[in-house]
Amino acid sequence: MRTSITKVESNKIITKGYSQEDLINNLSFPEMVFLLFKKELPSEKELKIFNHILVSFCDHGLTPPSTQVARLITSSGSPLNVALSGALLSFGVNHAGAIEKIMDLLQDRLNNKKEITDEQIDEIAINIVNEYKDKKMNVPGYGHRFHEYDPRAKKILELATEEGFVSNHTKLALSIEKHLKNKKIRLNIDGMNGAILSDLGFKGINGIGLFIIGRLPGLIAHINEERDNENIFRKLYELEDIPYIGDEDKVL
Repeated sequence: MRTSITKVESNKIITKGYSQEDLINNLSFPEMVFLLFKKELPSEKELKIFNHILVSFCDHGLTPPSTQVARLITSSGSPLNVALSGALLSFGVNHAGAIEKIMDLLQDRLNNKKEITDEQIDEIAINIVNEYKDKKMNVPGYGHRFHEYDPRAKKILELATEEGFVSNHTKLALSIEKHLKNKKIRLNIDGMNGAILSDLGFKGINGIGLFIIGRLPGLIAHINEERDNENIFRKLYELEDIPYIGDEDKVL
């Protein structure tokens, strides 16, 4: 088994070419995450927007399945690591899966094109919208159950614009939003962050991992709150709230 991540010797640890003493002394946590994923340190501008993205993933209240799963498992008396494992296992196509899909879509259609006009980006966006419409499918990264315009996505775009960090993938994502022609189907946080992470050079396969890194503190906070403040063996419904729709009175 080989690794290019960390070398461990007696009294010496090297990660991505840097001594861990230097990393501990000089790097912020987002810088360390960036280094581990990208194999290089971020520029000052990249670090700012990357930090904003990680923070934006931190929590979305009790609405996500992962948070509900974590709290229900905690209420059963399971330890933190078990509850956290359950939460992570609940991530899938319908929860946190959109970020990888939108990153793959944007990167595939732009195909590493650095020299591309806004008109060409607009044309690509129109083609994407029409393709998904013909397939009667939703474009991943757009629309939200609770928000007409996800406030996190709105803020991330504002910060990226201030930092001069709106590049081709983000332009394409915004153009898709424009051509969807539905004010209630706007970029959500997965779509916005997926676009900016693509501009940062991250591949789609890294999207869910970065989402998890950002969401972990929120999940642990919910686990702690459930353990400390709620009754054990939490139930979501009373018996009368659970309709039975199966057969009754069968005889063997």
